Amino acid sequence: MDRTLRDVAEVGPFFAVRTGPGRPRAHGYRPLAEVYGAPAPDAAAGAAPDTPHPVRERAADVAVRLGTPELRVGASLAFQGLAARLWSVALGAAVLADRVPDLAADRLWWNPALSAPDELWLPHPSALPGSGDLAGQLADAVLAGHLVPLHRATREAGPVADGLLWGNAGSALAGSLRVLHTWCVAHGRTERARGSLDLAERLFREPPLHGTGTLDRATVGFVRRSCCLYYRVPGGGLCGDCVLR
Repeated sequence: MDRTLRDVAEVGPFFAVRTGPGRPRAHGYRPLAEVYGAPAPDAAAGAAPDTPHPVRERAADVAVRLGTPELRVGASLAFQGLAARLWSVALGAAVLADRVPDLAADRLWWNPALSAPDELWLPHPSALPGSGDLAGQLADAVLAGHLVPLHRATREAGPVADGLLWGNAGSALAGSLRVLHTWCVAHGRTERARGSLDLAERLFREPPLHGTGTLDRATVGFVRRSCCLYYRVPGGGLCGDCVLR
């Protein structure tokens, strides 16, 4: 799987993940299971009001970088960014190698202070057992394994709408698909390009993603049914898949 992930990384930085043993925590990384399980701000019994919450801190940092005072905007875009990274790594391996990497939240480490391709570290990469159902494995690995707990943690961290976040998850999948499909076509891998569309269409039928938007197979375009709030970033404008268009 290490070789597969190196091949997938050639698609682009969002498709790359650091691999190899080391001391992730010493370099500021935390297992994503720990991030998702962190107590909500002010919610843990006896917790001080300023108890660190990794998802809230990431949201606040993103908001500052974008120049917006709204925490919900930072939370929305932080969620979408991590979702895109997770989809890219998993979908890339599934399409290019017919295998889904084991991205269990207790095995995949995250450093919120870094950005792609450095913020994710999978010290001991391995593949999930072959099952013949790549879409099902992707749904289990990314949707159930990461985006459901990340959705909960993000909602605890700030006032972000439920449907908005699932729209972000769909938009992130569509963005990863578009980059991967373009790369496959450019490298003469047309069968893999078609396979990427097949997998994405299957995933968009899964309950959390179903109804989040419309995927156009002919153009590999996507129109979502919610807004990620990027228009509230100074100078941000509207995203290409925004419902407000």
